[in-house]
Amino acid sequence: MKFNVLQHRLVPEHRLLADDEAERVLKALRITKDQLPKIKKADPVIQVLERVHGPIAEGRIIKVTRISETAGISEAYRLVIGR
Repeated sequence: MKFNVLQHRLVPEHRLLADDEAERVLKALRITKDQLPKIKKADPVIQVLERVHGPIAEGRIIKVTRISETAGISEAYRLVIGR
């Protein structure tokens, strides 16, 4: 990959959650992993995160934090799935 997509101004912050933190989030939202929106391992953001954290297994959860002048801070979660 020639450039880091996470450094682009239009791409929100993506962070890999630790397993215990992911469980707390799921419990707080009262949902299961399969109810989360999905993100493929082939996504450029996941490829960048794999360079930082090493291989990311399917089933891990990514936290996406968007900052907007009108909406403020918005947090979303994505479930990593296969290619």
